[in-house]
Amino acid sequence: MAGQGVGAYVLAIVKKGTEHKVAEEIERYRGVSEVLVTYGMWDLVIKLETENLKELDKIVTKIRQMPDIEQTHTLIGVKD
Repeated sequence: MAGQGVGAYVLAIVKKGTEHKVAEEIERYRGVSEVLVTYGMWDLVIKLETENLKELDKIVTKIRQMPDIEQTHTLIGVKD
């Protein structure tokens, strides 16, 4: 697995009215390459790019522990 990275998308539901504030905070996290405020079932789509699963776990855990995050769903893939 040397040379491969891990990519993920985190779909998040946040407390009403906090979408932009939460997005701005998450954008500053290392490993976050993009945050989109969306309409529909999910409020945020967060794109992550890390070197390994351990780094990814740290970022996802940090996001999930934010007080305004109500629910997340994470999709993980290994990059070639």
